[in-house]
Amino acid sequence: MQARTDVEAVAGRGLRGDRYFEERGLWNFLDEDPNREVKEASDVTFIEAEALTAVERETSIEIPSGAHRRNVTTRNVPLNHLVGQTFTVGDVLCEGIQLCEPCGYMQSLVGEEGLSEALVHRGGLNASVIESGQFGVGDEVRW
Repeated sequence: MQARTDVEAVAGRGLRGDRYFEERGLWNFLDEDPNREVKEASDVTFIEAEALTAVERETSIEIPSGAHRRNVTTRNVPLNHLVGQTFTVGDVLCEGIQLCEPCGYMQSLVGEEGLSEALVHRGGLNASVIESGQFGVGDEVRW
């Protein structure tokens, strides 16, 4: 994970430079497993800064920057309400697909038992990029 001040989002592909854009992400390999439950693909993932703060306050588990494995951290955006909705960030049009529930992989990276449980229903949002464009730090999410 690398912090960026701006990024290009490509419809149907995701964020240029992201490991999934390059088809090198962990889930690219797991998707080849015929026994894996198929989930709807997403191009970009979001998480609320407020959820991360709440987890730290409630559990004393500190989640280092980027360790949550989401592409974009938002502030003052109720991500759970964007499932099934279209929204823009910068000049990019997105559609909320499903909640991005936490997984054991993220918990193993942080090394703290209980992290997955603490983030249930506040682990973020999976979204598709509908119209390509750019967005960056400070751009508003509008729906």
